Amino acid sequence: MTKRRRFVVGRTLGALITLFGAVVLLFTLLRFVPGDFVSVMLGPRATPELRAQLTAEMGLNQSLPQQLWIFLSRAVTGDFGTDVISRQPIIDMVAEVLPHTLALALSALSVSLIVGIPLGILAASGQGSLLDRVLGVASVAFITTPSLVVSILLLVVFSSYFKWLPVSGAGEPGDLGDQVLHLILPTLAIAIGWVGYIARLVRASLLEIMAEPHVRTLRAYGVSERRIAGIFALRPAIVPIVAILGIGLGDMIGSAVFAEMIFARPGIGSLMNGAIGNRNYPVLQACVLVIVVIYVLANLLTDIANAALDPRIARSLNEGRQG
Repeated sequence: MTKRRRFVVGRTLGALITLFGAVVLLFTLLRFVPGDFVSVMLGPRATPELRAQLTAEMGLNQSLPQQLWIFLSRAVTGDFGTDVISRQPIIDMVAEVLPHTLALALSALSVSLIVGIPLGILAASGQGSLLDRVLGVASVAFITTPSLVVSILLLVVFSSYFKWLPVSGAGEPGDLGDQVLHLILPTLAIAIGWVGYIARLVRASLLEIMAEPHVRTLRAYGVSERRIAGIFALRPAIVPIVAILGIGLGDMIGSAVFAEMIFARPGIGSLMNGAIGNRNYPVLQACVLVIVVIYVLANLLTDIANAALDPRIARSLNEGRQG
């Protein structure tokens, strides 16, 4: 087995173990939340007969290990059961809103890369200049400003004051232009922190590459700093960016959950918010599990892509295990 294949297999096994541990932890924590959520879900109708019926329907009359085994065996096939409130398959409920959350997270990630990488190149090509200092201050401000504060400011300025963009919702179904307009504010609210982070990371990586001997040779031949930073040094400097894309996507999905509540958008966040209010733990469990799967899968693919771009990573990790 080649080193690269061993790396991929090892990372895949690690991802599966992480996913299994997260599922067990999620299942256990939800079962130990104080309160009887059967009575909360039924409300005033919580007669002993209805409580017993719902308890049996949800499998809560069985032991905890049996409940965990049933949940795991069904979750592997994508079967999360039927929602006791709407009587819809839970997987259908999640699949209906998941595209909205993914669209928001991916658009925020795209904006972060499209804006953050050029800003990092500009800062690195003008190291020590006024532009570099201004971009440095702006990047730190972007990173440290909470997305909640950014969301409120965007709503006040662009929706309430100027009335340029819609306040809430996801737009009319089938109207792509209206959907894009509804996507702008939540995308900016999520992306702005990562714009600053990626800009700082690109700047630091480019400055490290631009201090190497082959770059000094390019300078000796009269190649401009901006051309060196934007063309010759950019490709090796991108490797650290690829390394954090999985974490970035996972973080943006988590931020999208809260943005959906603020901007009243349909998505995993809205579904989770309703499930928490109703103590509908099967739906909440399915939503969190889907987010965990996306996060683990994104990090796995990022590790594989990073090793493909820089084979030294896979080689060093394999040598570390052998040592």
